Amino acid sequence: MERVTGMKIVDVIAVPIRSGFFSDDQAAIRAGAIHDGFGYRGAPLTEGFGAIRQPGEALSVMLLLDDGSVAYGDCAAVQYSGAGGRDPVFSAQRAKLEVDTYVAPLLTGVTLATFRSSAEEIDRFESAQGRLSQAVRYGVTQALLAAVSAARGVTMAEVIWDEYDTGSPLQAVPLYAQTGDDRMINADKMIIKGVDVIPHALINNVETGLGHRGELLEEYLRWLVLRISELRPGGDYRPRLHVDTYGTIGIAFDNDVEKIAGYLKHLGEVCAPFELAVEHPIDAGSTDAQVKAYAGLRGELARIGASVRIAVDEWCNTLEDIRRFVDAEASDIIHVKMPDLGGINNTIEALLLVRAAGLEALCGGSCNETDRSAQISAHVAMACEASQILAKPGMGVDEGLMIVGNEMARTVALIAARVR
Repeated sequence: MERVTGMKIVDVIAVPIRSGFFSDDQAAIRAGAIHDGFGYRGAPLTEGFGAIRQPGEALSVMLLLDDGSVAYGDCAAVQYSGAGGRDPVFSAQRAKLEVDTYVAPLLTGVTLATFRSSAEEIDRFESAQGRLSQAVRYGVTQALLAAVSAARGVTMAEVIWDEYDTGSPLQAVPLYAQTGDDRMINADKMIIKGVDVIPHALINNVETGLGHRGELLEEYLRWLVLRISELRPGGDYRPRLHVDTYGTIGIAFDNDVEKIAGYLKHLGEVCAPFELAVEHPIDAGSTDAQVKAYAGLRGELARIGASVRIAVDEWCNTLEDIRRFVDAEASDIIHVKMPDLGGINNTIEALLLVRAAGLEALCGGSCNETDRSAQISAHVAMACEASQILAKPGMGVDEGLMIVGNEMARTVALIAARVR
């Protein structure tokens, strides 16, 4: 595959757009903020938020190429910005200023070579004000991947497969959907559609989601197992269960590792015969503390013979963070949360690192991304043979499944047709 495109960038255009969901103040919600319709009552606790829930924003970065074609990617941030060591809440106007001031002069007139070298240059770039924000690096490197793909006449997945020598089979990977607060109706949708990994469940509040002894989550999982048997689209449908608990289990059980492990083991038994993974059971408050807590919890789960697996999310925001969790064998599943890693070159390296270590790599992100970032995520997941990919954006289930699932199906068909 030719590695020099000869394609020149003649202009860089940035325009604010809508994201797929909202930006939420996780600290306020975890502290007990009360729903008021679709919003929340009370004042935000995290710096940068004007309200506990506010409309998500994004920025589309379009590269105008010298053949008249346009390649684009979207700058976006996760739903819970400012939490777990992440960048502050995203502003499209601030991001546009970054792109116009630094990115446009850097890329205009440049002839593209490889995606990898171009992405690394953007990801490492520093101005007098420091590095570009995570969201800007995320969106601009998406656009660069799309440009190199178009110039070479191959899919984005093939560009990654080639430049990083991933050796993946370039097949669709399992889809992981999320219910949002509508845990039952949206779980029904997932079961009827035969989704691979369900339901996420958004257990972000002890009072309303987990229960002070974990009883609400247990009750929900019992219902879910029964519901699968009632609605399953075929007798062989066997989804993997994966719930995100946002540190609430640690809150309910006073961060006592033995108690938490015992509770998780019980949940695994409740979910039998389905596999169960629990994301972010503990929030230890820093990356160092999180690595230590997760290593201890994983060890205790092994000691008591628990089948449940744990997934890390918060405090695992960079390639360096992910390497630390992998080296410490501190998690069964690493949520590679794409917007948090900045340039998608970092996501690619993280997914390959996790896979090489024999752990499960969740190619994730947020409901608060865009259709474009979700499409490009599909190519990244396929090229790196992720264990699963988040169906995004949005919280309605259907849109994320459609966008990510359809992109993978199209890509597989295009690659197969070229082989023929």
